[in-house]
Amino acid sequence: MSYIGILLGLGLSAAIAWSIGANDMANSISIAVGSNAIRYKYAVLIFIFSQLLGAVLQGYMVMKTLGSGVVPNMNIVGAISSVIAAFLWIVIMTLKGLPISTTHSITSAVIGIGIAYKFINHIDNSINIDVIVKIILSWIVSPLAAMALAILFYSILMRIRNLNESILRILIILLSIFSACSFGANYVANVTGVYVHITSNIFGISESISMRVLSLFASLFIALGGLVLGQRVVRTMAYRITRLDIYTAVAAGFSNAFTVWLFTTVPYILFGYGMPISTTYAVVGSIIGVGIIKSRDIHAIDLKIAIFIFMSWMLTLPLVALLSMGIYYFLSWII
Repeated sequence: MSYIGILLGLGLSAAIAWSIGANDMANSISIAVGSNAIRYKYAVLIFIFSQLLGAVLQGYMVMKTLGSGVVPNMNIVGAISSVIAAFLWIVIMTLKGLPISTTHSITSAVIGIGIAYKFINHIDNSINIDVIVKIILSWIVSPLAAMALAILFYSILMRIRNLNESILRILIILLSIFSACSFGANYVANVTGVYVHITSNIFGISESISMRVLSLFASLFIALGGLVLGQRVVRTMAYRITRLDIYTAVAAGFSNAFTVWLFTTVPYILFGYGMPISTTYAVVGSIIGVGIIKSRDIHAIDLKIAIFIFMSWMLTLPLVALLSMGIYYFLSWII
């Protein structure tokens, strides 16, 4: 039963990885595409190979947070329930054309399982509150930090405007590579982090080996999702929030990539947990920041699109947690 369960869980993880790639590839390449620094098909190739590199080299950092940090010793039913809940939410939002936070979705699902453990199974201390507080804090701080950094970088660029545009285009491409690497390091935890402890026990391997194998597995399906269906959300992020040029793209691209890297790496060094932040929050914050500072006018941003995105973020935590709890109760009753 354990082997059947883990195979089913990994199959669901492949599906959610595909949906994450389709929705979130835009976070790494939309700025480059929107500024015409690179053609879409080449940007996709950059994303595929760069996120794979980031996943293999650094993905284990955030896996520690979702694998055992939020809900210690999650069982197979809880893992499967959280993946199903997150997958359903991501697919629904993607069908509506929203660049939502897939990190927010999977973390909310895991929190729902922790609540279910407490009230259905009567297991005390089933949720690590300290980790949840740090994660929620990162949800708030990351878009604001990205916005502030984007404004700062754009202001600096405006003081040295005589830069060669070809050099700036190369810089935007390099920033896309950096962003995709950071994406791979941060997002493979969303797909398979809940299985680190389980696969380690079932197959008798160390958690270190388990994390790296699962990182590669998740990365391959993320790449496939971006390749097949990523263009829809790229268009939204590249053109609909605000209009980007070379200078705003450089500022937003650096802000986005640096923010994700910062929250992935620095908290791990300080606290032992990489923060699974949303690259969607970071890139939207960056784009809004440069849109406002360039025109000195909030109306440079498509407020309808921005509000629609913000509302979907606010609803994710309660709705996905409830969905995850319901699925866990249903599966537990059947099994």
